[in-house]
Amino acid sequence: MTDSSNFIGPDEIIRKKNEYLIPCLYHFFKKPMQLVKGEMQYLYDHTGKQYIDCYAGVSVVGLGHCNPEITEETCKQVKELQHTTTIYLTQPIVDLAERLAAVTPGNLQKSFFCVSGSEANEGAALLAQLYTKKHEFIAMNNGLSGRTKLGMSLTGLSFWRTDPTPVGGISFAPNANCYRCAFNLKYPQCDLQCAENIKTVIETSTSREVAALIIETIQGNGGVIVPPPGYFKRLKEILEQYGILLISDEVQCGFGRSGKMFAIEHAGVVPDIMTVAKTLGNGIPIGAFITNNDIAESYTRPGASTFGGNLVAAKTALATLDVIEKYDLPANAAKLGRVLNEKLLELKEKHRFIGDVRGMGLFQGAELVKNGKEPAIEETDIVLEYMKDHGVLVGKTGPGRNVITFQPPLVIRMSDIEIAVDVFDKALCSLES
Repeated sequence: MTDSSNFIGPDEIIRKKNEYLIPCLYHFFKKPMQLVKGEMQYLYDHTGKQYIDCYAGVSVVGLGHCNPEITEETCKQVKELQHTTTIYLTQPIVDLAERLAAVTPGNLQKSFFCVSGSEANEGAALLAQLYTKKHEFIAMNNGLSGRTKLGMSLTGLSFWRTDPTPVGGISFAPNANCYRCAFNLKYPQCDLQCAENIKTVIETSTSREVAALIIETIQGNGGVIVPPPGYFKRLKEILEQYGILLISDEVQCGFGRSGKMFAIEHAGVVPDIMTVAKTLGNGIPIGAFITNNDIAESYTRPGASTFGGNLVAAKTALATLDVIEKYDLPANAAKLGRVLNEKLLELKEKHRFIGDVRGMGLFQGAELVKNGKEPAIEETDIVLEYMKDHGVLVGKTGPGRNVITFQPPLVIRMSDIEIAVDVFDKALCSLES
């Protein structure tokens, strides 16, 4: 462990944060810690205390903190050549594009690299407009598409819509949340009304000049929302009837987290454009939007992302893909995810505060409620703080910020999951006592 005398501590960090950072940057916990070190699924604070990281920087560090097999390749490239931009020829960017073409669904083959999921979604939207020559979009209630001007306008969560003058030409559709169905129906008797409603949105809320519908395959910040079986197939059929492209946002759920390389594969659907980021760089900033040859050909005027596909990010991403395939981490996520889901469902039967458990692979959420389905917002913060104090870090998501979210690194062990669930159990017991 690094010499603790070098750490200024939480109080001094908060003081400097208040003095020098724009106040939109918030933090978890009433009593936060200073994180100083990471080793795979573990984090350590300035006192040397260990935490099981069950949030992974919101799915960013998907293969573990400072994973040695990835970090070694990153460091090698840093010492050789760090940056040139795409106006010069370098090899890692084309090698990475080739690898992505091999692992992405169907005919998705051509990539544009950038540095974040926000930029990837912004670029995907631009590409859709260029190809269709249409200008409108459909987005989902409680979806999160980024922090750029257009990305924020495509976001259906008021918590993240801080832009006072959002972009126009965007219509929102109800998300496929079976626990809080917008139509008060039950699956499968509902006949996928959430998908069928897209036709109503197109015909009543748009001018029929819709370039694309953008949707997170699994809504992350929306509260770990997994659409029911058949949803994406029906959605794609409807969009094709109207000549609308499907943009599948895999920024949080991509690269093995769902139990397959990409969550959209569970649906058996090939999107027109797919966006990725987060786990692809395992902590090194990288994003991309990927499409088929036909759509790609519509983007011919000069374009670039200054740091997009730089050598360090590309080599790191290649190493990340190597590790995913070497250890078959999607299969591991599927296996451990089933266990995590089962254990959370057991807690649901035990604790009145858990209203719903949902997820896919190592992307699971437990929605905390009271008085029926009222979001248990304050109680969620209490649980989050308790778990932190007892060495487990989880997230909180959802429109009410009341969904305890488990998104651990895919290298987490069964014993870590058992400890995390046990701490969650004790937190709820403490809450209910």
